[in-house]
Amino acid sequence: MELFIIPFLFALAVLVMPRNLVRYFTLAGGLTSLIVAACHVVHYVPSAHYVSIVPQMFTSFGLTYQMGYDGMSLFMVLLTNAITLIILLSNFNRDLSANRMFSSLVLFMQVGLLGVFLAMDGLMFYIFWEITLIPVFLIALWYGAPGRKEALVKFFIYTFVGSLAMLFSLMAIKYNAKSFAIADLMAVELTAKSAFWIMGGFFLAFAIKIPLFPFHTWQPNTYTVSPMAGTMLLSALMLKMALYGMIRWMIPLAPEALHCMLWPVVILGIIGVVYAGILAIKQNDIKRLFAFASISHVGLIAAGAMLFNTDALSAVFIQMANHSLVAIGLFLAADILERNMGTRNLSELGGIAQLAPKFAFWFAAIAFASVSVPFTSGFIGEFLLLRELYSFDWIVGLIAGTTLVFGAVYTLRAYQLSMFGAPKTTTVFPDLAWNEWLVFALLMVMIVILGICPQLVIDFVGPSVNRLIDAVQASNTLVP
Repeated sequence: MELFIIPFLFALAVLVMPRNLVRYFTLAGGLTSLIVAACHVVHYVPSAHYVSIVPQMFTSFGLTYQMGYDGMSLFMVLLTNAITLIILLSNFNRDLSANRMFSSLVLFMQVGLLGVFLAMDGLMFYIFWEITLIPVFLIALWYGAPGRKEALVKFFIYTFVGSLAMLFSLMAIKYNAKSFAIADLMAVELTAKSAFWIMGGFFLAFAIKIPLFPFHTWQPNTYTVSPMAGTMLLSALMLKMALYGMIRWMIPLAPEALHCMLWPVVILGIIGVVYAGILAIKQNDIKRLFAFASISHVGLIAAGAMLFNTDALSAVFIQMANHSLVAIGLFLAADILERNMGTRNLSELGGIAQLAPKFAFWFAAIAFASVSVPFTSGFIGEFLLLRELYSFDWIVGLIAGTTLVFGAVYTLRAYQLSMFGAPKTTTVFPDLAWNEWLVFALLMVMIVILGICPQLVIDFVGPSVNRLIDAVQASNTLVP
């Protein structure tokens, strides 16, 4: 229970903190949550089965309050707490870090995300899924850029429709289940037609949050108008709960429809890789460029998740971690450019490397990680995903491989136009503050460790992945 209680108590306490202590107290809360999650990881035995952290109770309508974790869940908990701490650290020298409500909303977002990853009851998963929308929406609404309301209305409508679809699917499968507990829901035998509609409802909710083509149109504008921390929360964490949901809930609850949904989802993911990659190359706004780059990368991850085999799912977890780390670095770089230059347009930038060499170095390091050079987490994650997609269908694998070309073009183009050439400003461009270079350094250390030792992730989540696959295969009794 401490996984929930600690960030929740810090989120409440920060609301009454003296303003000059808010940023320190919030950072301490993020660090404490990470230490607690690390302790759970150290004491967790990957070969062990599900670990319950909330006693099972039943309500009259089937809610069990069942919470717990296996290797996959605990990995996402550790990633969430690590990323939350890095987001707080990257925001430490901004005025918003001293804002009580802003800091509290970030921690409440953390609580909601932890609930999503720890829920072993379908209704609890849905409740926490909805809870995460509130803080990130308010962060963007209260602290975002001018013109944000139109983008946020679109974001709300998209997510509301997706959430309703998921709720209807949950209610439909619960009709034949004893409770909302994941084991009871997985035990329900479905006809192919019923499974198709149930999986379709989950898919709509997850495809919007990822986002997959063509459900992506809310994303670039929302990322652009949100403050830096809001964009980081959306890109580094919120979309991961949708990818996790595909693996934990969508496929296991309706495996009878996997053969029907496999090709459509893979095709949409691959279209997103190419389509978003091309649009990223054409962008002049560097923050919008990185938003389209995110769509391209997660399309590949979603396609790999649908293969639902051990190697593909292990690669998905590696790539989810890589995407989170790289996204924070890229959006931090975009925010530093905007804060110091007053613009995000690449046509108005240039020569920054001469003015801020430390920033240029770390931006280059993150850029190389983004294009998946060897010895980075992106290299091994994308290599494994592309290998599995190529084994599935060589044409799909070939088209998916264009992500390497597009990624190199739009990332290096953004770096070249912003860093090189004659400086286009006579003002001083301050080099990195201590917290900013520390964030870049931490990100690169984790990226390189995962790139050199991906087996750390594979061995940790592997037994849980295998048990889930076995459970799905055992429950996949197709009813005529």
